[in-house]
Amino acid sequence: MLGFGGGGRGGYARPGTTAVPDGVGKVVGVRVLAAMSGGVDSAVAAARAAEAGHDVTGVHLALARNPQTYRTGARGCCTLEDSRDARRAADVLGIPFYVWDMAERFQADVVDDFVAEYAAGRTPNPCLRCNEKIKFAAVLDRAVALGFDAVVTGHHARLGADGLLRRSVDLAKDQSYVLGVLTREQLSRSMFPLGDSTKTQVRAEATRRGLAVADKPDSHDICFVADGDTRGFLAQRLGAAPGDVVDGDTGEVVGRHTGAYAYTVGQRRGLHLDRPAPDGRPRYVLSITPKTNTVTVGPAEALAVSQVQARRPVWIGGPRPADPVECEVQLRAHGDVVPATVAVTGDGLRAELHQPVRGVAAGQAIVAYRPDPAGDIVLGSATIAA
Repeated sequence: MLGFGGGGRGGYARPGTTAVPDGVGKVVGVRVLAAMSGGVDSAVAAARAAEAGHDVTGVHLALARNPQTYRTGARGCCTLEDSRDARRAADVLGIPFYVWDMAERFQADVVDDFVAEYAAGRTPNPCLRCNEKIKFAAVLDRAVALGFDAVVTGHHARLGADGLLRRSVDLAKDQSYVLGVLTREQLSRSMFPLGDSTKTQVRAEATRRGLAVADKPDSHDICFVADGDTRGFLAQRLGAAPGDVVDGDTGEVVGRHTGAYAYTVGQRRGLHLDRPAPDGRPRYVLSITPKTNTVTVGPAEALAVSQVQARRPVWIGGPRPADPVECEVQLRAHGDVVPATVAVTGDGLRAELHQPVRGVAAGQAIVAYRPDPAGDIVLGSATIAA
């Protein structure tokens, strides 16, 4: 098992390698590829991997067909300035650096998937899909083919020698939710050196190391939606598709839309309704039905769900359970966790929530956790279907 035990001050060699402990918890002789986005997290992760005695090579992923069209201004992700920041960090660390062109794969697996999911009435998480399809599939496959033992990234999560993925100590920055889609094989060749540090500590370390990205703002929103206008981005690709907005209780048409893809479950603003609800309370999007091109709205309490059906389960917290498991689930990035009973059967997952949750959207991930004093453990994940 590769990984920084508990989060970042040592490493483990792949079984069969000839890595030799140096007496202070480090392991030398393991070749790792550091994915350097151009932000502070990936730069410090690469630095820690090198300091732990690993043979580190930095790589920046060129994900944009036309980088000028991607969000800029200290994003730490996909732009030309990010590539330059990554190269400067590699120079400071004294490690080799390359740029890998993944634009076509990113377009197909992330951008096109994003558009298709919205067209199908679902709400995708492109960062999760990028981890699944690009960073820990395409990049990891290429890295292994080139003789690297693992990929190291700046994700805030913990992965120890036991192979268990845990939340970061910095719960505000925890990214275990978007890593829950990874398989055990992918995790066995991954390193997350930042899991035992807060973001404040990471920035302070970057300053001490002389990294210019120490104060670079975190990336937010969607990198390939240049102006932050997701509705406009989708409209350019899917075109106008006028349809009805209907009341979930009465079935009455209460408004018109120019494209159901512009809405997501739980949305309140921008509904453009012709008349208010009889009780005067706000309406929310309850569902999107592409087949009839309708958006259904209703009161907030109608958003509450107690059961979630999901597909494509990945179970990494041990053997796939034959019986239902009592655990906690997170239903969207940065969302609250709720207790649940989860059952995995065939190619599906069902979660009975112990308390109703509002705004659960198809296309998002459900990630199951086992509470643990040493950091909540990711048990598995699946894509919400209904």
